[in-house]
Amino acid sequence: MVEVYELWAAILSLIVVKLCHWIYQWRNPKSNGKLPPGSMGFPIIGETFEFMKLHDAIHLPAFVKKKVLRHGPLFRTSLFGGKVIISTDIGVNMEIAKTNNIPGMPKSLKRLFGENNLFVNLETHKHARSLTNQFLGSQGLKLRMIQDIDLLSRTHMEEGARNGSLDIKETSSKIIVECLAKKVLGDMEPEAAKELTLCWTYFPREWFRFSWNVPGTGAYRMVKAKNRMMKVLKETILKKRALGEEFGEVFKIIFGEMDGGADTISVEKAIDYIFTLFVIANETTPGVLAATIKLISNNPKVMQELKREHEGIVRGKIEKEEKADLTWEDYKSMTFTHMVITESLRITSTAPTVLRIIDREYQFGDYTIPAGWIFMGYPYVHFNPEKYEDPSVFNPWRWKGKDLSVNVSKTFLPFGSGSRLCVGAEFVKLQMAIFIHHLSRYRWSMKTETTVLRRFILMLPSGSDVQISYDTEEDSSVGY
Repeated sequence: MVEVYELWAAILSLIVVKLCHWIYQWRNPKSNGKLPPGSMGFPIIGETFEFMKLHDAIHLPAFVKKKVLRHGPLFRTSLFGGKVIISTDIGVNMEIAKTNNIPGMPKSLKRLFGENNLFVNLETHKHARSLTNQFLGSQGLKLRMIQDIDLLSRTHMEEGARNGSLDIKETSSKIIVECLAKKVLGDMEPEAAKELTLCWTYFPREWFRFSWNVPGTGAYRMVKAKNRMMKVLKETILKKRALGEEFGEVFKIIFGEMDGGADTISVEKAIDYIFTLFVIANETTPGVLAATIKLISNNPKVMQELKREHEGIVRGKIEKEEKADLTWEDYKSMTFTHMVITESLRITSTAPTVLRIIDREYQFGDYTIPAGWIFMGYPYVHFNPEKYEDPSVFNPWRWKGKDLSVNVSKTFLPFGSGSRLCVGAEFVKLQMAIFIHHLSRYRWSMKTETTVLRRFILMLPSGSDVQISYDTEEDSSVGY
């Protein structure tokens, strides 16, 4: 009996020693040099729960601010089971963005987009960017997108005015899905179009999560939603091809490249590309637009100046007897609107705008950043009082006289930097500007209880509804 007890005591002691050794290794990861300061938290979980706490959308997370005060602008941690370096140093962020091409993401996102997704795989990323730039770059937007976005925005705004209310995020999402679906797939059967729209309701709003793909988890719901949407896309595409039906312009671009170029992609890769394009576009712009509308709603002077600018555009068209449709020249003339959008992007871009997997070891000062770690670069420069006076204040006039076409600089990184600079940046700004144009033609107000928070991505827990009505009876009669 004593021998059995001693055996179990030895086994338990060995387990405790192994466990302690594992915890020690977790808390003290190996490196060829001196790691940035910080802590790794609990094994596997790391410091994820503290990192993911809800916080005010226009400020850095309390987690990051606390770590910066303790460790400085470069520190290490563990999130979602991965080893992470977080930086608020603009020099470090720009260097990593320029020299690293692999996007940093937790395993939950890899499950969603796939290990070899066109936007993730280095071999196909340049090809995917080239395709995207053809219809989401300035020329593509000018030739292919502006009319559809204008018409859809006007239509949904009129419907909202008749109903007396409008959900900003939901409306923006509908505009994006309807616009891209038409440009990619052409005319769709009503049932397929309805199913495609319904797919979005199955996507969790928080991508960054643990990757446990078991029923009931966020990762499981994301994968299930992806499979459902991919099935709708594939069935629609194969049916249209079999019947010889017309595709949208974007799909023609994709398969035009396939038929005539050396860099070809399969039908499966094309579907994967379309899925990724839809998801990224739909999960980013609506939140930013809703946050922008909230900022405008809180600033009557900004709202009044926007109203003046957009009434001027409409009045100019009437005087010249031009069509009501917005043109590229109209869009470019929205100077104050672009100032508002730029200022909103500065304030709301408080999530990491540089996300990479470190592909080789880096030395920054006394610290070594090991290869294989995830890098998160926060645009803390957006709130640097040396660069922006009263940086926490929403002040579009600070951009007066400045080049508003710049999407990235050493003091402005809302769309990231380097080879992974968001190729849809102009699409985001175009949709926001046209939406604001049509909204400004109405009497509207956002509910005072509306709050914009962030748990990595933007969230509006109280919704994003605005009360909206025609400014005059005349406006109602002309259907504007």
